Amino acid sequence: MVRQTETPETGATGPAEERGLRLKARARALYHGASPAAVKFRFGVIILDLIIIAFFIAAPILQHSPIYYLIDYAIAVFLILDLTARFLAAPDLKAWLKRPLAWVDIIVLLTLLLPHLLSNFGFLRVLRLWTLVESDFFWRTVGRRYDDTRYEELTKAAVRLLTFVFVITGFVYATFIGRFEGIGGWVDALYWTVTSLTTTGYGDIILPGVWGRLLSIAVMLGGVSLFIRLMQLLVRPNKVLHPCHHCGLQRHEPDASHCKACGNLLNIPNHED
Repeated sequence: MVRQTETPETGATGPAEERGLRLKARARALYHGASPAAVKFRFGVIILDLIIIAFFIAAPILQHSPIYYLIDYAIAVFLILDLTARFLAAPDLKAWLKRPLAWVDIIVLLTLLLPHLLSNFGFLRVLRLWTLVESDFFWRTVGRRYDDTRYEELTKAAVRLLTFVFVITGFVYATFIGRFEGIGGWVDALYWTVTSLTTTGYGDIILPGVWGRLLSIAVMLGGVSLFIRLMQLLVRPNKVLHPCHHCGLQRHEPDASHCKACGNLLNIPNHED
């Protein structure tokens, strides 16, 4: 009697697994590919992101509109699809989950799915502006020509300051509106944030209590630091990122032929048309 030995098939995949692999490959091609279709797709996602961010900034003014929650849940659906696609497109899932940008987007999504429960944390949605400009996704698409240049640093510094202003404005509005007569609306919260950040301190709006003073200190320290960083980038000489292979110096003048630290010959690409 001859025994029949069963040999398991190696490398065999079911229809569901094959569909999953094709979906992952498609997501990676769209989010990381260089084809014209992938670039157009990323442009479309970024345009939608900017529209959504504009809605987030104007949300305190629009939240009493009858269609506010309809738009809110529509954005949540878009963000779920976007996060799912980014998750599938990520080459290393563990590394993707460790990124702070991913968790900021997840927190933003929770405020959209639970607007009544997390309404006081709605100001965190503006962080989506920071995650967008800090992402490689943005610079591979919109800023391809300016990637790793002074323009990228300037843009990121300006967006960090802008995000800080709108996040603090949203926090002050959500926390102090109706509890203190000086904050009667979103514009008042923005006005207080800007005057505190610039240390102008007109004194017409002062947040009450210990927490109000601590918040004022945090805004002055954090805002001034971001503002000084932006000014430093604006006034310092323009340099390009081109590491020297001999000594490792990262930045050089655009027309430099030799490294000023070690004298090694440089070959800095000219990106001008």
